[in-house]
Amino acid sequence: MQDVTTPPQVPVGKVKSFGPLGPKYEIGQPLRQLDDGDWLVEIVLVESGEKAEYRLTHIYDDPDAA
Repeated sequence: MQDVTTPPQVPVGKVKSFGPLGPKYEIGQPLRQLDDGDWLVEIVLVESGEKAEYRLTHIYDDPDAA
């Protein structure tokens, strides 16, 4: 079992998209663990440069950007 204080390894800098045709985002650093064990990760939307928080489980499900 993973130590709750140790952030998970994430592919920082990798570009993914929200679904097959959605906007692209760049993966940033893990921010904090949620009560359900998932992690919030900082992402940056490629087109706007806007920063947001996104669940790591969703990042794993999203496709790599083309």
